[in-house]
Amino acid sequence: MTTAADHLSRTFSALADPTRRAILARLSTGEATVNELAEPFPMSLPAVSRHLKVLEQAGLITRGRTRQWRPCRLEAKPLEDVADWVATYRRFWDDGSDRLEEHLRTLQAAAEGPEDA
Repeated sequence: MTTAADHLSRTFSALADPTRRAILARLSTGEATVNELAEPFPMSLPAVSRHLKVLEQAGLITRGRTRQWRPCRLEAKPLEDVADWVATYRRFWDDGSDRLEEHLRTLQAAAEGPEDA
């Protein structure tokens, strides 16, 4: 049985590689073949295929088949899951930013000193 945490781990692992992130960025503009995806990279087609396999296993892409054309396409659901997971921690960032902003106001007020009346 696959848990949500396992799925997130696979997604984060797939996203950890800059080549795979570049492939996803390319697929965000539309479907592409393995050859089209391999074009900008100085690596063999089998190496690109291995990256695609990792992305596919993480559910980030799907590969279709239309006669001899096998397009790859981006699947957004795992990225939505990552965004949801990150959003649960956003309040910590927001709270920290709010506290920092308040502290800076306090420091600025202290540096300006009391105003003459």
